[in-house]
Amino acid sequence: MSATNRGHRPSRPLWLLLLAACSSSTSGASSSTGPTGRDVSTMFVGGDISALTRIEQAGGVFHDSGPPEDAIALLRKYGSNTFRLRLFVNPNDSDVVVNDLPYTLALAARVKAAGAKLELDFHYSDTWADPGHQTPPAAWSGLSFDSLAAQVERYTAGVIAQLKHQGTLPDIVQIGNEIDAGMLWPTGQVGGSYDTPTQWDQFTKLLKAGIQGVRDSLGPSDTVRIMLHYSGGGSSGGTQWFFDHMSSYGVPFDYIGLSYYPWWHGSIADLRANLTATAQRYGKDIIVIETSYPWRAGGWESMVVDTFAMVWGATPSGQRQFLSDLLSVVRTTEGNHGAGVIWWYPEAIPVSGLFVWGGGSLALFDTTGKVLPAASVFNTK
Repeated sequence: MSATNRGHRPSRPLWLLLLAACSSSTSGASSSTGPTGRDVSTMFVGGDISALTRIEQAGGVFHDSGPPEDAIALLRKYGSNTFRLRLFVNPNDSDVVVNDLPYTLALAARVKAAGAKLELDFHYSDTWADPGHQTPPAAWSGLSFDSLAAQVERYTAGVIAQLKHQGTLPDIVQIGNEIDAGMLWPTGQVGGSYDTPTQWDQFTKLLKAGIQGVRDSLGPSDTVRIMLHYSGGGSSGGTQWFFDHMSSYGVPFDYIGLSYYPWWHGSIADLRANLTATAQRYGKDIIVIETSYPWRAGGWESMVVDTFAMVWGATPSGQRQFLSDLLSVVRTTEGNHGAGVIWWYPEAIPVSGLFVWGGGSLALFDTTGKVLPAASVFNTK
């Protein structure tokens, strides 16, 4: 997730958004269970639940108009089949910056025990990595390029080996998080003044080191797919710029991951155009690996760059319609290359002592922890 300002049009007044109790999308998308497009049951659908354990430790509970239930089980009941977990190298344990390997191993075990797929997101940092921040782990500072690449491979291989050992091998591994401008700055930084052949060569060698690290710990019968994550889901030009470089430098990968937050990345028509262009150009399956939309006012307005694309109501029904329309756009991507939709931070309910993203207004649970209608969009039964 990032707050990077990408692709913009004149803003609509915020009061128009808040007045809409339940708006219909103007996308023209077909129903998520309609006759055309990819079957949702064959897609990766669910959420990034990386903060779940910490929120539970702070007193967060989840339910469905009854007694408390396990949040993963609740989301599974409503159709989610995939959960993403981020991984920091040596997090400082402040707020929700807690995702070290032991924490992640325990949560991965819960995901797999629930019968769900696992997507692992390497940040290659001690804290948040995104288009504006790609700080190397403190323990890796000062390494030469060759030593850094070797460390990336060694660290990645060690993580995958431990996940495999406990029987929770990921289905998809993401090498870096929102790596639009590279990773492990400045060594692997690209774009802007770093948009040089030398920088791209270093960045892509670091990516290849991470990919090799995944492969180092796999046996002949293991199947783990590789994802590369670009944040600008509404930017066809930006996506092409990034993945053309991946192709020209021979970076091997299986999935294209895109972020799509309408207040940062443009209209759903922009996303549709990018999905079409990207599917045609690369022939790869595409997952909207991060998305979100508010179910109420309060907590998210200050982060909004552009309200033009926010055509759904900031209500439970508006949030549900957003996800339904988004899923329809993805599943009808040309060539059946729309492979999934993952909600960012569905468990972000307000709890004492923690800063929760959006004040809980962007979760798939309300302030009491009750599951919201949007969670059922993934349910095709």
